[in-house]
Amino acid sequence: QVQLVESGGGLVQVGGSLRLSCSASEGTPSRSRMGWFRQAPGKEREFVATIRWTSGGTYYADSVEGRFTISRDDAKNTVYLQMNSLKPEDTAVYYCAVRTRPGITWYRSSSEYDYWGQGTQVTVSS
Repeated sequence: QVQLVESGGGLVQVGGSLRLSCSASEGTPSRSRMGWFRQAPGKEREFVATIRWTSGGTYYADSVEGRFTISRDDAKNTVYLQMNSLKPEDTAVYYCAVRTRPGITWYRSSSEYDYWGQGTQVTVSS
């Protein structure tokens, strides 16, 4: 059974940093992409960043470009999200996701991903 386990969330002040981790279980099928999404109260889940597992190519939402960095460690089956210069509007539950289907483009829709973690809360206080 595929399991994705996120960690690293918490409370941070404006301008601070956090690093989220998402570890995939050994049973996870071949990955083409791993991504991070977030959902704030009363809002829809939105795309944050994605990484192409084989090449390491990355793609970001405009709202986090230049502040967040997605990376992966193949040996540890782990994807990271380094978040710097955090703002109050970054407050949300952050989810990691795996896409196992092959593809040639970037995927921003949650429907394009096959497995999800349970989420980790990030709160940025002003």
